[in-house]
Amino acid sequence: MEKLGLSGKLPSFGRATHNAAPNMTGVDMTPRQLAVANCPNNAYALVNVAAVSASDFPENIYVSVNNLFVFTTKHSNEVSPGVIGLNGNQRTWGGWSLNQSVQVKPFDLFKYSGKQPYLGTLDVEINFRSRGKAVDTQFDQDDLAKQFLKNFESQILSPTQCLIFEFKGHIFDLKVKSIQTIDLGDVEMVTPVSSNIQTKGILIKQTQINFYKGRDGLVNLKSSNSLRPRSDAVIRPDFKFEDLGVGGLDKEFTKIFRRAFASRIFPPSVIEKLGISHVKGLLLHGPPGTGKTLIARKIGTMLNAREPKIVNGPEILSKYVGSSEENIRNLFKDAEAEYKAKGEESSLHIIIFDELDSVFKQRGSRGDGTGVGDNVVNQLLAKMDGVDQLNNILVIGMTNRRDLIDSALLRPGRFEVQVEIQLPDEQGRLQILEIQTKKMRENNMMAPDVDLKQLAALTKNFSGAEIEGLVKSASSFAINKTVNIGKGNTKLNPKEIAAMKVTMQEFLSALEDVTPAFGINEEDLKTCVEGGVFRYSPRVDEILKNGARYVRQVRDSDKSRLVSLLVHGPAGSGKTALSAAIALRSEFPFIRLISADEMVGMSESAKIAYIDNTFRDAYKSRLNILVVDSLETLVDWVPIGARFSNNILQTLKVYLKRKPPSDRRLLIISTTSAYSVLQQMDVLSCFDNEIAVPNITNLDEFNNVMIESEFLDDAGRVKVINELARLNIQFNVGVKKALTNIETARFDDDPESEIIELMAQSV
Repeated sequence: MEKLGLSGKLPSFGRATHNAAPNMTGVDMTPRQLAVANCPNNAYALVNVAAVSASDFPENIYVSVNNLFVFTTKHSNEVSPGVIGLNGNQRTWGGWSLNQSVQVKPFDLFKYSGKQPYLGTLDVEINFRSRGKAVDTQFDQDDLAKQFLKNFESQILSPTQCLIFEFKGHIFDLKVKSIQTIDLGDVEMVTPVSSNIQTKGILIKQTQINFYKGRDGLVNLKSSNSLRPRSDAVIRPDFKFEDLGVGGLDKEFTKIFRRAFASRIFPPSVIEKLGISHVKGLLLHGPPGTGKTLIARKIGTMLNAREPKIVNGPEILSKYVGSSEENIRNLFKDAEAEYKAKGEESSLHIIIFDELDSVFKQRGSRGDGTGVGDNVVNQLLAKMDGVDQLNNILVIGMTNRRDLIDSALLRPGRFEVQVEIQLPDEQGRLQILEIQTKKMRENNMMAPDVDLKQLAALTKNFSGAEIEGLVKSASSFAINKTVNIGKGNTKLNPKEIAAMKVTMQEFLSALEDVTPAFGINEEDLKTCVEGGVFRYSPRVDEILKNGARYVRQVRDSDKSRLVSLLVHGPAGSGKTALSAAIALRSEFPFIRLISADEMVGMSESAKIAYIDNTFRDAYKSRLNILVVDSLETLVDWVPIGARFSNNILQTLKVYLKRKPPSDRRLLIISTTSAYSVLQQMDVLSCFDNEIAVPNITNLDEFNNVMIESEFLDDAGRVKVINELARLNIQFNVGVKKALTNIETARFDDDPESEIIELMAQSV
């Protein structure tokens, strides 16, 4: 029985008894054109039959209309030959108007499906036909199922089918949501639950019929069977993640479902036995553009619940005293009223807060003197998990800054389910690209040379929003080829429009147009190694080799979540260039540079906030590298009076030692030209290892710099080295200074003499 998705002990399908299905033997299978008319009377309408003339079709056989919609025939003297009588719901299902001509022919289900398909389970949505005649009476699902079977037994039913149903004087509209069929010839052969209209099955006595509240939630259902599924199950039976059109978030959706919705599918009696209450709060957090708001917009389509109330955070606040708190109370008013009336049978009420951090900040942090912000937080705390607890609410919040939200809101009972929506990996990016280009591919607007897998590999660090922007940009390049803007002819050529396709070249051009905001800050890092890394000494290769070893340690070790390196040496020795080269060669998804250049003109508090934000961003990716350039400059150290900012220093010391979350890895490479100063500040203890970068110390190393710089020919370089040796200069020059001197001498009339003079002055 578990294979069918059935609950409870039911008679064996192997011994199933049911009214005989129509015998199609000897029936003329020739299709006929009939005109659609209204059904003769309510007796026909309420049993979902097609009224036909005896001269057209035999009674009690299956007929298909337009090869898709199947009904059972019933003779009526009120129906003329050449006419088929259908009720309003049947016409709505098929999309037919009165007097429309349709093709009708006998239908053999067993030949159609190649087996004996009977309904194992049937999920039906129920609504009052007239909202004005809705009542609060509780209707027992078992009684409804008996009447449903009495009315429609042996009929063929399909997903999306619309029915009229009378029960105890009340008229309902029914819609078949999904079915699961079984072959009586082989009870082990069970089909998956289907919501496809092509799937068809015969209703029999053993079919389990599950009723679910419609969108309006007006039909109050109960069940004497404690194992029957909830009538207001929050997830539609036919729901699939791919239906949402959200790519790369399967794991996140699975966690959301398990924590926030799984308990709401179970019968209330089972949850009561477990002694648990439903989750009331769900917080989605992560970098901008990763799909938090998109999930909120789509969540209504995955839920069989009331329409969510969507609130932008700042809309809550009001200039009038007490009005902001009242706005919060009004959001929960409907849920409170229904919970008092129906208790655990109440429908789920969903409230979605976008930009949660803009309103519900840590209490006492605003400093505005009004206390409004704190009162709004207190009001939400009370409503979510106060004295009068509600079990029929789910509050969903989205934020880019979870750290700003009041801590009381993040405890169990409030926003206890916290799901980080991360940047998509390569497989996730491929899913998003497939979703974003779906219409393009369906309408043959995408050239066959477009390789989505290659694009997924090229879009490292792209968020979902940025991938959407990439597709738009590629389309704009394709559109631009057919429009000659500024050339005196903007008239569109219909032939060119018809032949237009988005090619791989357009996507590659779009990659230059759209860059990810999160990830590798390539411009700053490449500026640091603009001239390349000069291997003038074996020590340079040794430094790069050691750096690569630390990269492997962070990437592969289960114990090294955080590794902090200090790269120290004289000014101009190439510390920043070597650190940037190590970072760029790592191919980590997140690499950032923190330098004084980014913080020019900032106040002390602004600098601390900048450092804090950068480190927090470095915890959002799985593998991260931060290059913290010139530590002594970042803390505002100056040699005159030995002054520095202690607040910035303490912030850096905390982050240099703080380990990232358990599933994240962080390599910090810091540089300094003032090793003794850091020693006095007690910063050296924050680093796991140190790498010393020396100056150029001999003529051979300087000669190698000239060779790699392509400065002078062999004879010229020999002349320079011999002259410097004759002068007996003791070399101790940074590679940066040596390269600057070489570049200056390159433009002199006598470069050999100029480089000798410049190097003599530099040592």
